This record gives sequence, structure tokens and C-alpha cells, in this order.
Amino acid sequence: MSRRPLPQDPMIRALIAQARRAQLNRRTLLAGAGAGAAALALAACSTGGAQGKPDAAVDDSANDPTLNWANWAAYIDEDDSGAYPTLERFTEETGITVNYEVAVDDNNTYYGKVKDQLALGQDIGADTAVLTDWMIARWIRFGYAQKLDHANIPNLANLSPALRDPDFDAGREYSVPWQGGFAGICWNTEAIPGGIESVDDLWSPDLKGRVGVLSEMRDTMGLIMLQNGIDIAGDWGDDDFTAAIDVLRTQVDNGQVRNIKGNSYLEDLKSEDTLAAICWSGDITVLNAEAGDKWKFALPTAGGTIWNDNFLVPIGSPRKTNAEKLINYYYEPEIAAEVAAWVNFITPVVGAKEAAIAIDPELAENQLIFPNEETLANAHIFRSLDGAEEQKYQAQFQSILLGA
Repeated sequence: MSRRPLPQDPMIRALIAQARRAQLNRRTLLAGAGAGAAALALAACSTGGAQGKPDAAVDDSANDPTLNWANWAAYIDEDDSGAYPTLERFTEETGITVNYEVAVDDNNTYYGKVKDQLALGQDIGADTAVLTDWMIARWIRFGYAQKLDHANIPNLANLSPALRDPDFDAGREYSVPWQGGFAGICWNTEAIPGGIESVDDLWSPDLKGRVGVLSEMRDTMGLIMLQNGIDIAGDWGDDDFTAAIDVLRTQVDNGQVRNIKGNSYLEDLKSEDTLAAICWSGDITVLNAEAGDKWKFALPTAGGTIWNDNFLVPIGSPRKTNAEKLINYYYEPEIAAEVAAWVNFITPVVGAKEAAIAIDPELAENQLIFPNEETLANAHIFRSLDGAEEQKYQAQFQSILLGA
């Protein structure tokens, strides 16, 4: 597949690739990979939409200084008391009270919970939600996102040029990036002092029954396909995906894989139910900070995945201007750097690296936030799927979740 040359800046190289491909989930939380949650996720993959697009709610921000923000777990700065320092300062500066909810457990399951309300143009209880590129594309296509007023987001000028005009949202009319990151492998350094280097290392007999993998199809299958020698950004097909599915099914059936989970995989690492896992980059930094510095993250020798998540305003939100003020606030480089320092994911804000140097010079060298050429060379984008492929491959993956 031909590509235009990428810019030289390593962060820009990664982000422009995401914008071009625009098809990765960040994370999936199907608690315990239970049948009910897996079935909901599978049902939510339907490509069907509403017959007519709903009308946007009337904006009442001028009379209602509140905001509901739906986000993923461990995805904002947090202090020892459980408060969110940057959000508290946002409220002080604007007078807008924010109800921050860890409400997005998975792109598909979250969509499954709110899609009926969205189709009717109703308020889903979130004035902004953070979702992954491919799901953002669905909301825009069905008319479930409100058009943003860029006049209320002057700091959008700080958005990486690579992300300003993605194919799923030309001109960023409906969405604005929040964070990006990697999926790779992690392990307990006390239990596995020699470490692991590849996905194949997860299948070592010494780790039988102590391995976790993600319930996010693109990340788990992406890493296995890379291990199989497949260019996941390239022109692969059914045989390549099925071969990787067979690898996963074998490891689940023989008891090598203990759990298939989303964010709750961190609890398994803490309890040492699992000693190694397919995981998300920034999570391991948070885990080390919370539960002792004994876990390590790495991109496998065959490569890891890279993805991006974005703000949008749901069609039924009556507080769009408040949401736009929030987005604008988080595009101040100093604020973006503060968040990045805590979450350890790739920031899309130009100037954040320079601001990070002021916080901690070593922070600007963190490969999980500002990856260099060597790191990016080992990170890959899972190619875009059409509707038929999405349903077919997700169904194959969900069949393993249902049987796990």
C-alpha cells in the first residue's frame, strides 16, 4: 500500500499514521469476558443506523454551568485523594462544574448502552465522551455528534497538523483528539526477572494459566498477527486473521490464557493471578505508581499497535459550549503536559513536549509520551475494516470471549 512520506518529527509520524488509518480501539472492558457483556459488544457492532439523523439539542450552557464528561479509566491526572487537579483548576477558571465519570468501558459496549437514545436525539448523560477513531466515525456517520464551534476552541491551533484533517472527520468539525498510545506486552519483573520479548514468550509453559490478553480485538489480534509475520497495516485477509484466531483459541483452550479482559486486567496483575499480559502502555506506569514498581511494558520484537482517542459532543447534549471550553482548556500545552505526565500516553498537543521539559526534563524523553524514531518503527496501525469485515472478524473474536 503506497504512502506519502511522513514528517520527520517522531510524534507527528505516529499521529499522522493514526489519522490516515483511523481504525483502532484504545481499550475494552468486558468484565471477566462474561457472556452477557460479550454478547452486548457483538450486537453493538451492527453497521445499521437510524433512518433519519436526529436534531442537535438546544445549547443551554449560558444558563447551566455544568458538564458531564465520560472517559476511560486511568485517563486523566489524579491526586492521592482521588481528585483531578487539572479539572479543579478548570472549574476555578471557568465556573463550570464537571461531573467526571469513568463511564466508557469499551467502544462497542458504551455505544450499545446509548445508541437508542442517540437515535432519538436524547441526552445520554454525557456532554462529551472520549471514543476511538473508528467509533467516532460511526457517530458522525449516523448523525450522533454535534458540530463543534471552533471559535470556542482557539487552542485548537495547538493540534498536531497531522491530526487536523482525518478522513473520518475532515477539518475536525465533530471531534478533537484526547490521547494516543501503544498496545504491547508487560510482565511482573519479580516473577519473571529475565523478562519477555515477544508474544510467543507468553505461550511459555512456565506461564501456563498466568497470562492475560485484552478483550480489544484490534490490539490482541494485531499483536498475534504481527508475531505471525503479517503487516497489519497492509493488504491482509481472511486467512491471515483466521491463522491468528487459531493461535489465540489454542492458548485459551489449553489453559495458557487465564483471562481475556479490558481495564480489569490491571487487577489481575496486582493480585498476580496473571504474571504477563498483552496490555496498554500508560496503564503500566499507573500500575507501578499505585502498587509498587515491579511491572514492565515493552513493544514486542515483532511490533505493537498504536491508536488514538477523541472528544466528541453527543447529539442530545444541551451543554455543547461548556464542552468546547473544556476541550480548549486541555489544549493549553502546559495542561496537556501535566495530563501526559500522569497518564503516560501520547499527547496530540503541539508545545506539550517543551512544557514537559519545564516539569521534568526526563519526562520529555519518555517513549510512551514522546516516542522517538526507533520506538515508532516498531509500532503499527491495524488497517481499516469495512462493515462486513468488522462484523466477521469481531464475531470470530467474540466467539473466543464467549467460550473463555
